[in-house]
Amino acid sequence: MGRLLWGKVTGTMFLAMGIAAASGCSFDAKDARAPSARKPRTVSVQTATMRFQDAVAEYDMTGCESHQPGTCWEQMLAVIKPARELRKAMHTDKSVNADAYRSAYALIEKMERGIAVGKDRRALEYGNGDDLGAIAPPTNRPAVFGSAHELNDWLDEHPVK
Repeated sequence: MGRLLWGKVTGTMFLAMGIAAASGCSFDAKDARAPSARKPRTVSVQTATMRFQDAVAEYDMTGCESHQPGTCWEQMLAVIKPARELRKAMHTDKSVNADAYRSAYALIEKMERGIAVGKDRRALEYGNGDDLGAIAPPTNRPAVFGSAHELNDWLDEHPVK
């Protein structure tokens, strides 16, 4: 009777291990770390501010002089990435009241709405190069670049300690 029971237990264990292996279940010591250890580290507001202001300065040096649609998308992405990092850093900053960054959040949100278009759009885009004026969809460049400069000014007026 002992052998029969031992055989059933062993068989059940092999069956369970086979099912676990087939379903992709495994144990890794890296997975056993505490959840906080796996969380990506957020940079400080001061570091994020410097990165954002550097991106705006880089845009100011290289610029985007072309009025042709689609020629400034890379610059838009280069400015929004550090703005997102800045928003995340501000969100995790517990040293100030949540309202302290209200204006900065509004400007970053305006930039996000400009990026949400999914491309660099200009008023010239739907014609043959002629300015279409009021019938053309608006450009999203001021929403991204204009708001970035406003945020840059706001950061200068409200230095991070």
